[in-house]
Amino acid sequence: MHLNSEYLSKPFEVTSYRPVAYLVLFILLCSVIALLYAPLLMPASYHWLVHTTSESAAQGIEGAWLARLGFSLYGFAVLLLTMACRHQWGRATFLMHASFGVCMIGNAVFSSRPWLDDLPFDLMEDMLHSWMSGLVGTTFALGVLATFFQRKKTDHFSRAVDIMAIVSSIVIPVGMLVWLEIGGLIQRIMFTISYLWYAREAWNIVQGLYDSE
Repeated sequence: MHLNSEYLSKPFEVTSYRPVAYLVLFILLCSVIALLYAPLLMPASYHWLVHTTSESAAQGIEGAWLARLGFSLYGFAVLLLTMACRHQWGRATFLMHASFGVCMIGNAVFSSRPWLDDLPFDLMEDMLHSWMSGLVGTTFALGVLATFFQRKKTDHFSRAVDIMAIVSSIVIPVGMLVWLEIGGLIQRIMFTISYLWYAREAWNIVQGLYDSE
């Protein structure tokens, strides 16, 4: 094929975001695997029922790289998804989910203090991690809420899933404060719900549910 200047200057035409959606699902799976296996690299004093995913990525902990990788992959997957959905999502929806992706990567960049009292840590980095973690929960809830208002009123199942995700993002943080002895388990339930929500949005693209919107 003869490559002239007009051909080279012509932008690519995106006819389908299904390949991107498949990539999002694959990256989400890799992120899940990383966070599932991260506790295996932790010291013996770490217990996944008690300690959070953030603590498996804490400062000064050998093996914390795997949890940080999981956070980074999660954030990158959501950012890819927002690009694929930008023509269907409203600006508020796009902004909230994109912010979620950025803040999730921020969780990997800035690590929390270790649960071991004898290890030194950077207080500012720990504070930045706490802010990022708080923003992750807030942007997820607001993003799902914005998506809920964009749904067709006849899409009862999707709207019900949205409501469940919003309620869990409010109730679960409270549960972590009340039941400290199973804080790690409760947080992982929240992570599971958010993973499933984003995976379902990617699967909607695969099924072509956004093509006609």
